[in-house]
Amino acid sequence: MALAPTAAQAGGKTGDGSSLGDAKGGVQGKNLTVQTRVRTTVNGTPGSGRTGNLSSTDSNWTPPACWYEPAFSPKQIEATVKAMRGISELPFIGDIGEFVGDTLDQRYKEGKPYKDYNLDKQGEGMFWAAAVNPNRKDDPEASACDKPPFWVDNGTTPDEPLAVSPKILAEYAYDELPVPGTRIEMRPAETTKVNLPTWVWLDRTRFKKISVTASLPGTGLSATTTAEPVSLHIDPGTRDARTYPASGDCELNADGSIGAPYEPGRANDTPPCGVTYLRSSGSDGSYPLRATVTWKISWTSTTGESGNLPEGTFGATEDVTVQEIQSVNR
Repeated sequence: MALAPTAAQAGGKTGDGSSLGDAKGGVQGKNLTVQTRVRTTVNGTPGSGRTGNLSSTDSNWTPPACWYEPAFSPKQIEATVKAMRGISELPFIGDIGEFVGDTLDQRYKEGKPYKDYNLDKQGEGMFWAAAVNPNRKDDPEASACDKPPFWVDNGTTPDEPLAVSPKILAEYAYDELPVPGTRIEMRPAETTKVNLPTWVWLDRTRFKKISVTASLPGTGLSATTTAEPVSLHIDPGTRDARTYPASGDCELNADGSIGAPYEPGRANDTPPCGVTYLRSSGSDGSYPLRATVTWKISWTSTTGESGNLPEGTFGATEDVTVQEIQSVNR
């Protein structure tokens, strides 16, 4: 059972004295949760312009669906529990607010395990709570962070694998990468001829390095994840085709481009990246050419930690009509 979020008023401070801002808390089951305060910038600009999620080439890995982060000061958690009791005043809810409030008070007020919301420790630490990746809120893994908020002293690293860390921030930034839609350039475009090489390339102005920085305000903790295109894979959509190279994998050129733009007079040359269709697609048909870009992913952080994450792919399909070359017999 999930209840609508309620606001716990601000006042929390980090270990360095900076403000954490307003914490928006809610209830999942009997546990307090928090709306994540992690913020992202794309190439230094706030917000996200992503067109879709990268698909990890590692089928056993996905960005985190949830984590724990500093959420409530003692005063905030006291205010949040009191706000939960107010839910009883809403229509059709009944006494659920009192029930949730009593349950939370047993944990945070009555000494099981905390007493009086740790108000005597105000400024000495924070209650950490579960936060859900908004991009993956419907994933089954989003329920993995099922611990109720727990106390962490300032300057202490929680003994919890899902506690927010530079790597978790980097993995979340992976989920926010605004990779451009895989719109390839082709000549001939859309309609080509049987046995005529079709040149394929990527626009260098659109396919370049992209960086997303995820940070937790008030903590000085951030991680920057960078994606760089490294190859383009072409699937012509039919076995009756020949790709260039034969694998269909067009690697990055020395100048950062992929493939080469078609130039007049080279219609019969073999393109460095492209496809030749060997059979027409029929009078009313087309072939679904699938173009997939692979991105190499790396990250750095304000703590000096860094590393690589699984490569990601993002693709699109374009319908290509293939016609027979018409000839005149004399």
